[in-house]
Amino acid sequence: MATVSSNTMKAIIKQTPEPGGLIIADVPMPKIGVKDVLVKIKKTAICGTDIHIYNWDEWAQRTIKTPQIIGHEFVGEVVEAGEGVTNIKPGNLVSGEGHLVCGVCRHCITGNLHLCRQTVGIGVNIDGVFSEYISIPASNAWVCNPAVSEDVLSVQDPLGNAVHTALSFNLIGEDVLITGAGPIGLMSVPIVKRAGARHIVVTDINPKRLEMAKDLGATATVDVTKQNISDAIKFLNMNEGFDVGLEMSGSPAAFNDMINAMANGGKIAILGIISNSTQVDWDKIIFNSLTLKGIYGREMYSTWYKMSMLLQSGLDKEVAKIITHSFPFQDFQEAFEIMKSGESGKVILDWV
Repeated sequence: MATVSSNTMKAIIKQTPEPGGLIIADVPMPKIGVKDVLVKIKKTAICGTDIHIYNWDEWAQRTIKTPQIIGHEFVGEVVEAGEGVTNIKPGNLVSGEGHLVCGVCRHCITGNLHLCRQTVGIGVNIDGVFSEYISIPASNAWVCNPAVSEDVLSVQDPLGNAVHTALSFNLIGEDVLITGAGPIGLMSVPIVKRAGARHIVVTDINPKRLEMAKDLGATATVDVTKQNISDAIKFLNMNEGFDVGLEMSGSPAAFNDMINAMANGGKIAILGIISNSTQVDWDKIIFNSLTLKGIYGREMYSTWYKMSMLLQSGLDKEVAKIITHSFPFQDFQEAFEIMKSGESGKVILDWV
């Protein structure tokens, strides 16, 4: 079992409000309360959110207060537990839910914690996990099965996004369109397949990621720079369009392509963050009786249970294919540039 031997630790900090602006610094060790656990970080993964912060785009500028430790995808070992913690012990391998909720609002007390309006994001609104240690509420720590690789365990946050989105609607025998073959879009492919979908079509502009989608079980892929979704519909002898859509790209063009490709009565789950200025054909949504569902994070904690069972039943081997790079945390600059390039799947930082 790991022990704490210093009053300071290394952390990756967004130090200055500008593109880049990341440094490694010595910071004070976090303290724990009576219901918290102190976790020694083993692996972290870079998220698209971290790239937004790295690029210092409009969202990051209005959201992030520098200096701040960033990051929210992790796995680590509990080294200390508060006096009020009874369900987690030092030595447990844990990941964690990155959304802290109030616990007392209408949604929290009725079991819909993911809808809490007071949600605080680790690594976004408060200091994150790109550090040697982190203190989190024990209620947010998720004990992991050590039979699953630590690399895979470190990406459960985005995998949970994929599980939440993919399982929003009944998929048995349905034809599913996934727009966006980024890491979460790719993760959703084997989930959708396991849930009983008939055809799974994935669209993107990146040939390498489309190849990964095929390897993970997509029935067909569409490079939208060269093909149309209608080509895949004809190829698969589909008569009425897609029953379920998973919008993972955040692209206005992809979202409109999806709307155009849906069967009457189709259902769309939207995880990608689409520009506020996006225009859609509301006639098609209304007259074709389409259902749109926004997705944010994971359902706490039913998504975590489903995800854990899927990983233990073989999904871990498929998720591992999406992890393409691993770096010591000291090489974070190279890791961020690889992730930013789009020529990668998930990128891991090793803190051991």
